[in-house]
Amino acid sequence: MDYKDIMELILDTDDVTVGGGSASALSGALACGLIGMVCKLSTKKDYGIAPERQLEIAKELEDIRDKLLKGIVEDANAYGVIIDAFKLPKDTDEEKETRKRAIANAGVVGATAPMENAKLCKRVYEIGIELDGKTNPNCHSDLVIGYELAKDGTNGCIMNIEANLPLVKGEENIQEFNKAIEDLKID
Repeated sequence: MDYKDIMELILDTDDVTVGGGSASALSGALACGLIGMVCKLSTKKDYGIAPERQLEIAKELEDIRDKLLKGIVEDANAYGVIIDAFKLPKDTDEEKETRKRAIANAGVVGATAPMENAKLCKRVYEIGIELDGKTNPNCHSDLVIGYELAKDGTNGCIMNIEANLPLVKGEENIQEFNKAIEDLKID
């Protein structure tokens, strides 16, 4: 499955296999496209950032976009890992213990995917804010829509970390995710 398949599933109201985590990563990828376009439309003159630098930023955004497109799939796959863990048998004590460990491991996978996507989305947001007032003014609405999409992507990913956190065991893992949540918040 690739990001286009996941996007179709996000849009399908009957499908319950993907959701907010993948949609949040998609939001960040869309933001990359919009902000990168603004950079490229800001190269005919210096609007406060040299045209060469605008192209460098656009290239960084293209790289982040590609990572987020992979992140869409990774998030959807992480959900599958969680579902598979919950489907494990729990008839014997040994099966219960195996299932419990699998769920805890799946929780880490389920929280890691949105954490990595949130880091990327936040970087896109920071780039958009840095560019505000320093790009072609005819594209200002595209820039703002871009960084607002990145902000929404970041916050959506944070919500997905929090949703998976109850499955995570081990104080060290929990602290790592809680610290990431604090570091990733956008006010």
